[in-house]
Amino acid sequence: MKRYLLPSIKLTLILVVLLGGLYPLLLAGIAKLAPGKGDGVTVMHNGKVVGYEQIGQKFTEDKYFWSRPSAVDYNAAGSGGSNKSADNADYLKIVQARIDTFLAHNPDVKKSEIPAELVTASASGLDPQLSPAGAYIQVARIAKVRNISADKLNQLVAANIKSPVLGMFGPATVNVLKLNVALDEMK
Repeated sequence: MKRYLLPSIKLTLILVVLLGGLYPLLLAGIAKLAPGKGDGVTVMHNGKVVGYEQIGQKFTEDKYFWSRPSAVDYNAAGSGGSNKSADNADYLKIVQARIDTFLAHNPDVKKSEIPAELVTASASGLDPQLSPAGAYIQVARIAKVRNISADKLNQLVAANIKSPVLGMFGPATVNVLKLNVALDEMK
């Protein structure tokens, strides 16, 4: 028994030091070289931090671009989806209510034109991005409320489109928080 017990204890202690101490320190050191220095990339407006680039926020006022819905009400501590199937009756009621709300605030839009991400939550519930189509479809509402030309808003959306990585990996996206900050900064 002593033959097996002592090496097991030694191996456990070595792995605790390596995996519980040195490896996390190495990763934290590498993270300090990344944008945001491992603390997340903040978005600033008027000298104040208004959010983080990779965490979605709730926007419901007509003067802003709306974010993708969140199953966790944008709570980063409780990230997750609804876990309801696409044919679940409760889920379908929620989606229909989101469609109805969107159409009420965007009367020029047809139901068939609404991008899915504007009425369905993501798996994390914290997606900060929309597709360009999800942003462009909201331009008419914002132009009317803010009394800004649709052309200027279309240019703003176009300026905030992030292309796929290396031009081919992933879809083009628009960060809603950054877009809304740029919208507030428009003269």
